Amino acid sequence: MARDDIDPTTLIADMARRARAASAILARETSARKAGALMAAAKAIRAAEEDILVANAQDVAAAQSNGLSAAMIDRLMLDTGRLAGIAAGVEAVANLRDPVGMVIDESLRPNGLKLSRVRVPLGVIGIIYESRPNVTVDAAILCLKSGNAAILRGGSEAMRTNRALHVALIAGIVEKGLPADAVQLVPTTDRAVVGAMLVAQGLIDIIIPRGGKTLVARVQEEARVPVLAHLDGLCHTYIDVAADPAKAIAITVNAKMRRTGVCGATETLLIDRAYAHSAAVVAALLQAGCEVRGDSEAQQLDGRVTPATDEDWDTEYLDNVCAVAIVDGVSGALGHIAAHSSHHTEAIVTEDAATAEHFLSVADSAIVMHNASTQFADGGEFGLGAEIGIATGRLHARGPVALEGLTTYKWLVRGTGQVRP
Repeated sequence: MARDDIDPTTLIADMARRARAASAILARETSARKAGALMAAAKAIRAAEEDILVANAQDVAAAQSNGLSAAMIDRLMLDTGRLAGIAAGVEAVANLRDPVGMVIDESLRPNGLKLSRVRVPLGVIGIIYESRPNVTVDAAILCLKSGNAAILRGGSEAMRTNRALHVALIAGIVEKGLPADAVQLVPTTDRAVVGAMLVAQGLIDIIIPRGGKTLVARVQEEARVPVLAHLDGLCHTYIDVAADPAKAIAITVNAKMRRTGVCGATETLLIDRAYAHSAAVVAALLQAGCEVRGDSEAQQLDGRVTPATDEDWDTEYLDNVCAVAIVDGVSGALGHIAAHSSHHTEAIVTEDAATAEHFLSVADSAIVMHNASTQFADGGEFGLGAEIGIATGRLHARGPVALEGLTTYKWLVRGTGQVRP
């Protein structure tokens, strides 16, 4: 039940204390017990399908009444297929290798000391996110599998769906003897709770925001707790002079149009000025129902291309809109990306291996691809089972953050009586 009457600071302090106790239990749990709890959670999600979809339909109806964009509603909406995918994702994470206790490296010092670095959980993780109810499940299962306790604060637009998913998750977790406090869902939509989480030093070990620029900016400005940021996905696809025409069209259309509301969707298409099939690529985007905004050269390729403004090169549309710029080869593409990228995902389409390797080496983003759609920028597609977000910074973790990204390490030193001279 919602608890909008409770003081946010008191609420978060209480949830964090319970999470800390649960995290101590999880850190010592066996891989088999954690995997068993996740398998039970997947079963519980499938059993609760009707309740979850009814709750989601109510959230979607409210979102439509409130004028949310089509892209946001697509992120929010669940159906039988998507829910089945969520449950399958839980099972996939259950079967992944447990990172806790994994030895990163070992060494033997001249004095006989044996050193090793071993992965350990981060502790209590606060996740603040918007719109997408699948994040409730992805965050919960990744935290539990990696031995962490989670405090989840979802967006108000997915409130009913998040609660229904959380009920199912907890049913599976408790059935296998793990603490219910391992995964807690903030029971209020009061925005002041976000502020309370951000200043909960000593109670929450790390905050992971997943949402739009406004949310991430607030988190980075106000946080007194370490932050692992997931910024906007201003992704680029570059069509090189040596691109195969069929690949260029297929990759471009998929990268933009498969699902426009995901962070890995291409927002800007860059085309080599010397490429002979530019018009065909742009026409394919338009034929797929995409609005194309281009620079002066791109507008000459097709009369349906409208003029792009300076703002278009820095916009994450999350919609059926794509900006197109004609550039001077790979150096021009890399220059444009350096000026406008959010360091999320970039792709090059080319049959020239040397050009591809140059692009992969120089493009300074968390994910860089060759001859593949940027829509593959996803933890599940990377074999990680799920992701808690795609980190675009440089510290701790980068790219899809999954199990290993939710651990830190400690040094183990084993001696035979050595003393330091």
